[in-house]
Amino acid sequence: MVPWLIDSRWPGVRSSVVARTRLIDDALATSLGGQIDQLVILGAGFDSRAYRLPCLHGATVFEVDHPDTQTAKRKVLECILSVPPKHVRFVAIDFDRQNLESVMAAAGYRESARTFILWEGVTNYLTEAAVDTTLRWCSRAAAGSLLLFTYVHRDVLTRPSEYIGTKNLFASLASAGERLTFGIEPSQLPEFLATRGLSLESDVGAAEYRARYFKDAARKMRGHEFYRVALARVGPPDNRLV
Repeated sequence: MVPWLIDSRWPGVRSSVVARTRLIDDALATSLGGQIDQLVILGAGFDSRAYRLPCLHGATVFEVDHPDTQTAKRKVLECILSVPPKHVRFVAIDFDRQNLESVMAAAGYRESARTFILWEGVTNYLTEAAVDTTLRWCSRAAAGSLLLFTYVHRDVLTRPSEYIGTKNLFASLASAGERLTFGIEPSQLPEFLATRGLSLESDVGAAEYRARYFKDAARKMRGHEFYRVALARVGPPDNRLV
């Protein structure tokens, strides 16, 4: 009953998030086998990848988020884990008063190391200036480092009725004091990233990654198609991947 109720109230959100989680997990597993030394999770929230994915146990994981959120998360982890994981470093930051460069350096982050940066479920609640600042920080990572981030199609901000389920979704966000504030036109994403020192490797929407993991069942899934996942590389494109 619970999945049915969720799908009825917010069409496409649950199936999109399930497939997106698998997509990101697979991307991490693939990349960590390619000599990535660090994982930075921006806006980590209650992300559990550092604790449930074996491929991350050999890498340093920086969980970056607001101190209040981290305090709540660490209390939960203390109840679940008998021993705190040594490979995880909590980096508390108040984005209104601090910058990534200073807090990451203090936490032991190395710009010279190949890094995987995960930025999930955040950009669509920021200003373009905030997105720009963060992307430029990401581009300072070692050449060949990867950034995987989510974003929404700009049309959902200007023509939300074109997408299924946005009325209920927007109402739920408003009740929580949130709203979508930033989006990108997918065709403009390669240039948007290139001007910030990043090269786009892949860009897929919810319908595509649902089809990848739900197979034939995805044909009946509708909603949340405006949500997208992009993978970018620090520096110019890697021609070996073409």
